[in-house]
Amino acid sequence: MSVSVAEYKPKSILYLNGVTKSFDGFKAINNLSLDIRPGELRAIIGPNGAGKSTMMDIITGKTKPDEGEVKFKDLTDLTKHDEADIANLGIGRKFQKPTVIESLTVWENLELALSGRRGVWQTLFFKLADSDAERVASTLTLVGLEERKADYAQNLSHGQKQWLEIGMLIMQDPELLLIDEPAAGMTDYETLQTAKLLKDISQKHSVVVVEHDMDFIRALDTKVTVLHEGSVLAEGTLDVVSADPRVIEVYLGR
Repeated sequence: MSVSVAEYKPKSILYLNGVTKSFDGFKAINNLSLDIRPGELRAIIGPNGAGKSTMMDIITGKTKPDEGEVKFKDLTDLTKHDEADIANLGIGRKFQKPTVIESLTVWENLELALSGRRGVWQTLFFKLADSDAERVASTLTLVGLEERKADYAQNLSHGQKQWLEIGMLIMQDPELLLIDEPAAGMTDYETLQTAKLLKDISQKHSVVVVEHDMDFIRALDTKVTVLHEGSVLAEGTLDVVSADPRVIEVYLGR
């Protein structure tokens, strides 16, 4: 019996196999293979220059690999799509620096993210459908900003701006979220809250998070992939990879 695309249950949400990318003779990504399952929360760590950002660029279509497979939900070849296509397919990326609109309120930022097809002014003067308003409200609760919904984004702390931007990504309902160093510059409290937030998000979305903060990685309590020189050096729990002599030598021992 044949299965339609709509009914197909993918084994992998993201699959990289033998991916290589060179810049001026330097292999930023070198035969990289990675398998993320649907609903998985995966942490990616590694020293500077390990290839983490280039990997994210390849997944989102910003950079094309020289060779290798990059598949979304088993069937979609991401190397054949540009950044806009890939975002529309259901892959959302959050960069390290928050890009919220500081002159808008928290609620308006989330509303704007929901209404990406309209401009700022059309959004602000367009009445939200009840179902959309409920989505904004539930996202506010998820990211812990319901009490700040009427505040301008410029008045949020750095950590709260990060949560707001994660909320803006959620409003677009991606199946896979790529989060780049969310804990950078956060207080200890914000770091732990961010780990909790990403664990909550992973109940409904697949999440790949790149980070340097070991306390944050430990709080995620999930599978860790260590990159080094563009390849996977080790995988497992944080305790397992932390005890790996190769990881200690190239990363943790520095």
